[in-house]
Amino acid sequence: MHKLTIIVENKPHEVEVTPSRTTPGEYTVVVDGELRTVFVPDYDTPELADWMIVDDRPYELNFSPDLRVAQIYSGRYDVQVRDKEIGGARPASGDGRVKAPIPGLITRIHVEVGQLVEVGQPLLVLEAMKMENEIRAPIKGVVHQIAVKPGQTVTLGEVMAEIQ
Repeated sequence: MHKLTIIVENKPHEVEVTPSRTTPGEYTVVVDGELRTVFVPDYDTPELADWMIVDDRPYELNFSPDLRVAQIYSGRYDVQVRDKEIGGARPASGDGRVKAPIPGLITRIHVEVGQLVEVGQPLLVLEAMKMENEIRAPIKGVVHQIAVKPGQTVTLGEVMAEIQ
């Protein structure tokens, strides 16, 4: 189960998401105490997931590339997602640790341990909500650790690499 706080237009909502053990793409979602069943037909291909079925009713859902704006039939909404198990909304380490800015899937790694990198050099690609996000080096240095591999999913704030 994932516990989240989702802030929509400055109004927080407590959300718990539990994947079904029997039906891939189906989730039990509790929003502010109300139980919902959600089915995401393209759960295994995030780049195609632009709609879902909530309690047997289909909804089209699109996100901005930075995942801070959601578009549904009733309009556009500012959104922030906070993983309650991690803490803050977009953690920054301030050092050479490279943390996931959003939950997603690692699709490519461009560097290897021991490699010298420059500030802004692409390190890896993180795919989330149909968008490929190129994660870049925050500092100049040597790649000390790569904590992820292609095909691995990461959570918000998870350390993916470290540069010293």
